[in-house]
Amino acid sequence: MVERYRRWLERKTVERCVKNLNRNGFDARFVQAPEAACREILGLISEYETFGIGGSETIRQIGIIPELTGMGKTIHDHWASELSPDEVQAARLAQGRCDCFLCSANAISARGEIVNVDGIGNRVAAMTYGPRKVVIAAGINKIMPDLDQALQRVRQIAGPMRAKSLGMDTPCAETGECADCHSPQRICRITTILHRCPMMTDIAVVLVGADLGY
Repeated sequence: MVERYRRWLERKTVERCVKNLNRNGFDARFVQAPEAACREILGLISEYETFGIGGSETIRQIGIIPELTGMGKTIHDHWASELSPDEVQAARLAQGRCDCFLCSANAISARGEIVNVDGIGNRVAAMTYGPRKVVIAAGINKIMPDLDQALQRVRQIAGPMRAKSLGMDTPCAETGECADCHSPQRICRITTILHRCPMMTDIAVVLVGADLGY
């Protein structure tokens, strides 16, 4: 019985989030599963030829990169194996100049704001200006009630988990708590909040009824 009402509350939160994202100028929609997200996104981007892939576990979890590869699309992915340091840098730069950029978000408020924190900045740069189309895919675990709690999610959940996954020598990777550190390996350096869809960038947001990414 409790699960029934948890799902009801979750559904209402997602509905509110989609409504507010659309009101803020984003093209937002909800799908139930990662497989459906892959199909939904392919329907949005099939006309494009060059793709940038942000450093996103979510994009990999929904399985869209193999689909694009099979379609013969050009993919700029700095996580691709066996890239030299120069090639990694070139891929990051190309992401901001591609037809379509695919990424996730660190948090999304139910009021329709999108929060991201980067260490380098290639993701947040490509999200806001450059590509003709941006698609943000995010699991419902990223949705928070308001902007303050969305920012807290980065500090309390996304940041420590991501630093740990990267093997960073930071306090949060050791303790699981943000210390607002001065570590040379700190990954939380650039914070962006998309209050509204940028004027010259077409952004679609696909929310997925599953826990995805960090």
